Amino acid sequence: MKTIYIAGPISGNPDFLATFTAVELNLLSKGWIVLNPARLPAGMSEPAYMDICLAMVRNADAIMMLDGWEDSQGATCERAYALKLGTKRYYNLDAVPAVTRA
Repeated sequence: MKTIYIAGPISGNPDFLATFTAVELNLLSKGWIVLNPARLPAGMSEPAYMDICLAMVRNADAIMMLDGWEDSQGATCERAYALKLGTKRYYNLDAVPAVTRA
């Protein structure tokens, strides 16, 4: 089973939930297990969010970088961590292959 994490701007992005949900649905249709940080509960501290998100990155087979990730401190941190771990990174949704769930 292949797991993919979605990374992109959330803070300061009023449409983040719609954006992340649309990407999540696309990835699900391709057979991926999706780790979506936009589904975390509201009200936690930034360090708590990053701790959870980095754990998700650590457990993902791939990471999908959304437009604007370069301007997000959280997403750039997640990308750097994925790079260090050797996790496959995608920057275009069309480039993400379909997978078969076992």
